Amino acid sequence: MKPNFTLTRNQFGHLTLTTADGQVYEDVAPVRAFPIQAPQEGISLVCPDGLEAGWIERLDELSGEIRELIEGELEGREFMPHVRTIRSVTSFATPCTWSVETDRGDTEFVLRGEEDIRRIGRNMLLIADNHGINYFVSDILAMDKHSRKILDRFL
Repeated sequence: MKPNFTLTRNQFGHLTLTTADGQVYEDVAPVRAFPIQAPQEGISLVCPDGLEAGWIERLDELSGEIRELIEGELEGREFMPHVRTIRSVTSFATPCTWSVETDRGDTEFVLRGEEDIRRIGRNMLLIADNHGINYFVSDILAMDKHSRKILDRFL
């Protein structure tokens, strides 16, 4: 699919969007509309002041060069480790420290309150730590028995 805009990097490494009518937007950032449910659909190109300068229906329909620019920018901005195993928690009362294995390695984080664990689907969770980092659990039922037992105490 041929987009109705061009996307380049300026001398500072920021994305520059030029629309079909010649309008230029500096320092745009791609933002996923549905980062978990539909990460390849609905990507907005947003200016620093919050103005939406462009819209991409489907990322996988773009040409290679533009898609690579957007994917590279998204990777640099998005950080959401996927929890594979919950090794331990310091307490079943909050705040408590969780020791987990993620797709990015082992880590520990502090859970401030049970309200920081949110269901986002039938078997999916988002767990926010005390620094605002979101940890994603894609399928509770696919986790080991020990991890599910810990989660059951908090849900």
